[in-house]
Formats: sequence, C-alpha cells, structure tokens
Amino acid sequence: MKIFNASVAAFLAFTVFALGACEGLEEYTEQTEKELNADIFADHSKRKTLFGEGGLSLFGDSTVGGGANLGVNSFLWRATLDTIAFMPVNSADPFGGVIITDWNSSADSPNERFKLNIYILGRTLRADGVRVAVFRQVLTRNGQWQDSAVPDDTRLKIEDAILTRARQMRNAALIQK
Repeated sequence: MKIFNASVAAFLAFTVFALGACEGLEEYTEQTEKELNADIFADHSKRKTLFGEGGLSLFGDSTVGGGANLGVNSFLWRATLDTIAFMPVNSADPFGGVIITDWNSSADSPNERFKLNIYILGRTLRADGVRVAVFRQVLTRNGQWQDSAVPDDTRLKIEDAILTRARQMRNAALIQK
C-alpha cells in the first residue's frame, strides 16, 4: 500500500510542477502574431553587431557589388550557370558559391566523361573570383570508368569563359541603367 501512495504522491507533485510552469504563458492572439512578424521583418541593418558595421569579412571579401540576395557575386553566379548549361548540375549553393555538376559525356566522345566543381570566391567581380576543378574519366576495355589526366589549360579556359560572360552581363546591366 505504501508503494501506491508514493507513486500517487510523485504523480501529484509532477502535475503541480507542470501546471505551475504553464502559469506564465500568454494566450496566442493575432496581436502576438503581428508583433512577431514585425520583429522578423524589421530593418536590422542599423543594429550594432559583434563584427562591426560591415559584418564579418573573410579572405578580403567586400560586401559591396553585384551580390544582391546571394552570398557571392550575382554576375559570376549567373555567368557560371550560363557557361555550364550543357552539363547536368548535381548541386548548387548560391550562398556558399559552390556548383557541382554530374558526370557528362558528349555524343562525339561517349568513352570519356567530365565533371566540374566550381567555386565562386567572393562578392566582387574579379579575375580571381572563380575557381574551377575539372575531372575526367575514360571508359576502359572492361567497361569501368578510370580517372584520367586533364590538360592544364582546360580549367583556365572554363574560368575565362565564365569571367567573359560575367563581364558581358555586367556591361549589359550598366547600359540598362
């Protein structure tokens, strides 16, 4: 009988503590929702931050220029997607600036395939703002894909094509203004 009384006492104590914790809760109303939305959509740009007025800057990146709503330069981002449009994109992170394609073979040479990893390194349109890693595989006689060397200038040609397209897009945007 003592065990029953102890468990009942424990249950009652738990219930009292649980109900006591609910005492300070407000009723959720439309006014509460408006206050929450006002805080979410408030202009926080004038707040003082730990990293100062310009925010955190890594690797000398500037927060100015061409990066509206993206973590990277918007001209470089769009130019990259335009330049590699013939390849299937496996993943694209506009805030981190990483685009990874899937393996792609052309109809002209079905026994080799390419894959690209493209890194957009900042928010400014600069010649060193994009890096490309090119991977190549060839089909062996036994039907297995084997890694193969890529000519040194292939990476540079892709980077130059992206930069050229980004400059064209920037010039077109300036003319429209």
